[in-house]
Amino acid sequence: MSPKLISLQVGLPRSVSLDGEQLPTGIFKFPVAGRVQMRELNLDGDRQADLTVHGGRDKAVYAYPSEHYPFWKEQLPGVDLPWGAFGENLTTEGLLEEEVHIGDRFTIGGAEIVVTQPRLPCFKLNLKFDRHDMIKRFLASHFTGFYFRVLREGEVGAGDEIVRVHQDENRVSVLDILRLYLGESNSSELRNRALQGKYLSRSWREELSAQV
Repeated sequence: MSPKLISLQVGLPRSVSLDGEQLPTGIFKFPVAGRVQMRELNLDGDRQADLTVHGGRDKAVYAYPSEHYPFWKEQLPGVDLPWGAFGENLTTEGLLEEEVHIGDRFTIGGAEIVVTQPRLPCFKLNLKFDRHDMIKRFLASHFTGFYFRVLREGEVGAGDEIVRVHQDENRVSVLDILRLYLGESNSSELRNRALQGKYLSRSWREELSAQV
């Protein structure tokens, strides 16, 4: 069965309070009924708050596997976890970090997208879940989801099939590159393959290059 889009979420930045200071965040996303235009920098109705660390072409759309939700429901008993709880635009089925490669291209609805990097959460994930350890737990789980660059704009909607139209020849999975970042792997061969990828995001390219 082909991977598919289970739910589609967007959200505009809002202010939240932290130590008496108001901070903007775009992590709160809500399901959308119907179809939405996916554009080069985001989905219609969606925005990122801090463009110095979020958004841009390499992080236009964020996807999170629905398969991880049961794990988090066990880890976070009593916490409401609707689709979009982790700030994702696309809640997917059939796409996992160990099977999806940096540079893999997919079509979804009328759009074409390409995988650029795993997600590295910022402090706002802790803020959203009101837990000081959420970032640590998120990275330790290896359930990070991944970002897409939009190669062709088009309409998308819940229920759309997600079709892999090209598998990157370097075969560096999202999980592979996350393990390099976390220091769980020091394979120079894997790092070199990752750096050969055309669509690896600039920030991750700089990070891996610094490790050489």
